[in-house]
Amino acid sequence: MLTRNMTKAVRTNMSAPSAKQQTAAVLKQKAQQIVKAECDHDVNRSEILGKRHRRSTKHKTAVSQAHQTQAHPTEETGNVQVRPRRKSIKVEYDSTAGTRDKELQDRNNPKKSQWEPQDWIKQLDNIREMRKNKDAPVDQMGAGKCFDPRAAPQVIRYQVLISLMLSSQTKDEVTAAAMKKLQAHGLSVENIVQTDDKTLGELIYPVGFWKSKVKYMKQCSEILQQQYNGDIPDNVTDLVKLPGIGPKMAHLTMAIAWNTVSGIGVDTHVHRIANRLGWMKRETKTPEETRVGLEDWLPRDLWSEINWLLVGFGQQVCQPVYPRCSDCLNWDICSSANLKKTKGR
Repeated sequence: MLTRNMTKAVRTNMSAPSAKQQTAAVLKQKAQQIVKAECDHDVNRSEILGKRHRRSTKHKTAVSQAHQTQAHPTEETGNVQVRPRRKSIKVEYDSTAGTRDKELQDRNNPKKSQWEPQDWIKQLDNIREMRKNKDAPVDQMGAGKCFDPRAAPQVIRYQVLISLMLSSQTKDEVTAAAMKKLQAHGLSVENIVQTDDKTLGELIYPVGFWKSKVKYMKQCSEILQQQYNGDIPDNVTDLVKLPGIGPKMAHLTMAIAWNTVSGIGVDTHVHRIANRLGWMKRETKTPEETRVGLEDWLPRDLWSEINWLLVGFGQQVCQPVYPRCSDCLNWDICSSANLKKTKGR
């Protein structure tokens, strides 16, 4: 009997779980509950996202259908008038684009004062006073005086073009002498085309870069004969395409030959004096930069006379070397003259 009871107790102790086993069982049960809860959460979240996506797709479809079926008086699709979609607006984030827009707005705004040089009106009046005698070389031998007034209008325009071509890097006296020899030889498109290079060189020597100008004259005359029926172009765009013709010559040709103001003719005199007087917002390095700078602020009704005024003024007073500042009426309002005075002390 005792043995039977002991055996039963041993079996009972062996079948009863230990404390560690009970703890492990509890932890396993909790882990299963946590996993199940996370799975349920993921399922619910997927259902929610799916519903949102279906609602968004349904809304976009409705909006698209509304755009397609909305009435508009100018377009029709079947029996239904359709309003075209509005164009999307491009947003510019480029800082330089914004700056350009602001500059255009400032220029078009009458209340916004445009930059202009200090005392320029008084300076210009003084230059007119100093040029009133019209006794500078440009007044007697400039491009506007070198053509034959008895020639046909077409020939006169051609002679104006040639005189401007020869005048580059050449004094007016030398240009005038070359033009007289050319006119005695016969200065027309047809005659220059038939003249050999050696003869042309002898006629225009000693103008600056005379060898290159012989080639320019022949090439230019051939183009005028073939493409313009012996006349010259009546616009700057085509003029600057001709050999040996730059922007300055083109604008002066338009003014003298066609009596049309297309821009300011800027040579070395105009370029130098405009910078000396402070007529440039910033100092310019080339005549073309000076032309753009002058045209930006100088009233257009003054463009036609500014070349003639400043060239003669540069020949007589505001010379490249040793300018005659003491004889200039602008001496007290010219920054360059004041600078020379300070250095001379």
